[in-house]
Formats: sequence, C-alpha cells, structure tokens
Amino acid sequence: MDTLSYKTLSATPDNIQKNWVLVDAEGETLGRLASKVANLIRGKYKTNFTPNLDCGDYVIVINAEKIKLTGKKLTDKVYVRHTGYPGGQRFATPQELMQKFPERIIEHAVRGMLPSNKLGDALYRNLKVYVGPEHPHQAQQPQLINLNSIK
Repeated sequence: MDTLSYKTLSATPDNIQKNWVLVDAEGETLGRLASKVANLIRGKYKTNFTPNLDCGDYVIVINAEKIKLTGKKLTDKVYVRHTGYPGGQRFATPQELMQKFPERIIEHAVRGMLPSNKLGDALYRNLKVYVGPEHPHQAQQPQLINLNSIK
C-alpha cells in the first residue's frame, strides 16, 4: 500500500478557487435561504474545505424584498440594536425593516450563521445583497444557483 495516497490535503491561500454565485431570494424562506448562503460563503460544499481559511465563494443575493417569513415572525420577531448612547436601545420588527432596508434582514440572518471571529468578519464581506433583480457585478459573470438543488 502506498501511504502517500492517504495523505490529507488542506487548502492553502495559493490553491483556493473562489467563484461568484448568484442566488435569487424570490419566494424563499428566510432561515433556509440564510443557512444555504452561509454554507456557500464558508465553502462547506467544496471538497477542499478548510475550517480556518476563507475558501468559500462570493455570493450575490437578488430580490431581497421578496423573501417570506413563516408564522407570525413578520410582526412578532424583534431586532434589537444599540446606538451607543445612554437610553439608545432601538427595536424594529421585520415588517418595519422591510419598508426601509429589506436587504438588512438577509444580511443579519446570514451574519448570525457565520463564525464570530476575524474569519467571520472576512467571510461576511463576501456577501452582497440587493433589492430587485439588478446588481453591479455583471463583470464577474456569476453563476445562477438553484438553492433547492443544494442539500
């Protein structure tokens, strides 16, 4: 037996292949969409996945305003943030956010599914979310991915 054939190969920054992927959020459920997008950004679907490196793809999400939330999450779920000033705690429901910033709901959900460290911050920069079907990344020639084909 050749023992070299059983050697585990880890990805290095030199041999990482990053692609541009386009995801259409129209009619998708928020949590299911966010978990699959987070796995694409992390690179978990690739054969050379390495947990401590950014080996995932750049993901473009279009039609962010057309996602759906199940149950009463549209009115009962609450996003909490703080301005940094005393008494500066602010609350918002997804319904309120959908009117002003529909892309922030997807960004918040995906950010919560990435690691909470420097690597997670770097991975989060690979996510681009846009309202409507238009995006400024045509030059990168992103490939349209059907999320239902990913398991």
